[in-house]
Amino acid sequence: MGRNLKPRHKASRRFGENVADTLKMPGRNYPAGIHGPKKAFSKPSEYGRQLMEKQKAKVIYGLLEKQFRLTFDKAKKLSGDLGVNLLVLLESRLDNVIYRAGLAQTRRLARQLVSHAHFSVDDQNTNIPSYSVKPGQVIKLKPSKVGKGYWKDIQEKLNEAEAAGWLAVDKKNMTITVNSMPSRDDLPKNIDTPLIVDFYSR
Repeated sequence: MGRNLKPRHKASRRFGENVADTLKMPGRNYPAGIHGPKKAFSKPSEYGRQLMEKQKAKVIYGLLEKQFRLTFDKAKKLSGDLGVNLLVLLESRLDNVIYRAGLAQTRRLARQLVSHAHFSVDDQNTNIPSYSVKPGQVIKLKPSKVGKGYWKDIQEKLNEAEAAGWLAVDKKNMTITVNSMPSRDDLPKNIDTPLIVDFYSR
């Protein structure tokens, strides 16, 4: 299973915004490296803008190129707006749902929790981060994980976390119910999907 293990703080500097979930932006507002200051003030080409947006989306969701392209190709087969379909598919990944529900502070941690089989979906063991959830499904923390490891001292932080509107979270029983697929208003506003569509349409 491929994972993007590159430093997230460097990516935040490269894209000029926080793409590391909880990480604060570094003090320097230009990309890392000896040529970073020059890149900050150079005007990218249209292709460069498209590539940068695609790379940013990959970093945000922690995907490698093959995974991201497969998701894009899947979105193309759906009816409706391609950019919206792409974000809906990315948001409905199981690791992202765990993050959006507030059970993990970062998507990277959520992916790790899923990979280590902390959850079941409709009472079926599931350790695939890319698993696509559907409305009506119930995601539960396995009873064997309660009170152990990460979950031992997490309850107070969970009470402070705010879940996405399309999810219903029972923090006492550690369950997530998928009420619906995310609507357009629920989708992230910092990803310019038309640029990504144009990139793959070249």
